[in-house]
Amino acid sequence: MKRGTAIVAATALLAGCVSVSVGTADSPGPTYFVLADARPSSVTAPPAGASSRLAIQANGSDPLADSTAIVFSRRPGERALYQLAYWNERPSRRLAQLVQQRLEARGRFASVTQLGQPVATDWLLTLAIETLVHDVSTEPGRAQLVLRAEMIHRGDRQRVAQRVFTAAPPVAEASAPAAVAAFGTATADVIDELAAWVEATVAAHGRR
Repeated sequence: MKRGTAIVAATALLAGCVSVSVGTADSPGPTYFVLADARPSSVTAPPAGASSRLAIQANGSDPLADSTAIVFSRRPGERALYQLAYWNERPSRRLAQLVQQRLEARGRFASVTQLGQPVATDWLLTLAIETLVHDVSTEPGRAQLVLRAEMIHRGDRQRVAQRVFTAAPPVAEASAPAAVAAFGTATADVIDELAAWVEATVAAHGRR
């Protein structure tokens, strides 16, 4: 039985390293990964004149992209899941936290919160992950992230801007840990553009 288990594990590795095994050979266990921002900013205090207040809302888009499973794809239109490798929380929720941290660190807003907190805000930023997949159609592949964002003025409930942000940095090898590291880079790439876009949108439309 042990030999059979070893053969199955070896076969999975040869097929493209689509499993993660921790613990003993007799009792492998799951690994939980944290989605990270590969380039977090140091905290900057808001300028004296900062008055705009922003809330962030994470919305689900693609159910598989926003699940705790880490997804890979060998062919267009097909999805598969890494075995024994999971996100520690839903990517949309984690990404919203990372966006909040980056915007707070840049110091352009009087406050940046998550929607639902008891804080009055002027603007709402909605985020929806449309794609989060390790594309291994050509190994070792790329970490693809597609994020849709909308800016809504809360005073009149008008959507003033929307945009889709994409990133696809290379993955070092066809494995879950390497994919997670590349997703950190993809997240940083997207947040770089997103943060500048959010700030420019508020500056262009003012407090309305």
